[in-house]
Amino acid sequence: MERVVLVHGLWTPGTELFLLERRLGAAGLRPVRLAYRSVVDEVDESADRLARLAREMEGDAIHLVGHSLGGVVAVHAARTGRLERGGRIVCLGSPLSGSRSARVLRGLPGGKRLLGRSASLLTRTDAPPWVGPGDLGIVAGSLPLGLGMLLGGLPRPHDGVVSVDETRLEGATDHVVLPVSHFGMLWSRAVAEQVIGFLSTAQSDTPRSSCSAGR
Repeated sequence: MERVVLVHGLWTPGTELFLLERRLGAAGLRPVRLAYRSVVDEVDESADRLARLAREMEGDAIHLVGHSLGGVVAVHAARTGRLERGGRIVCLGSPLSGSRSARVLRGLPGGKRLLGRSASLLTRTDAPPWVGPGDLGIVAGSLPLGLGMLLGGLPRPHDGVVSVDETRLEGATDHVVLPVSHFGMLWSRAVAEQVIGFLSTAQSDTPRSSCSAGR
């Protein structure tokens, strides 16, 4: 049975992943949630915590599914060689090339405190291409409902927090855009099916969108 670590996003406790976790379990996967301090810890600390959990789990390969900042942490852990049994990675609404909303928030009073020590990768303006290890799948949302809209200027299409362009990463195995919002994607059956399909075959259940990574 395949093992999967679910990694929550910024400001969230992980309980919001319960429905995705249930659907993955019903598909024969064995998901477990990573608990980490998304505001207090540096991204390197969060990646170390993820790597320790993965080492403690049984299985030949440990897959990762990260929402928002969680996907950024998962990709960072893989890129920096922290994962000894790296499997496939799926990022859900993750600003892998940086977040405009985070950059705007950083410039507002109290914004740096709200972003915490995870701000370094969230506010970047570019990212190196994905070269592995393992396959990387990305799901982006195009339903514009979320707090990011209050900050203004978020390029369309977007999920209310992260724009589709910000989820792209050159070298990714697959990139799919679905009509879901940033948090709504966690409760979407269609998104869960994409995750299950990719972890099973390293290819999503629908053709690549016109917003595929690298285009």
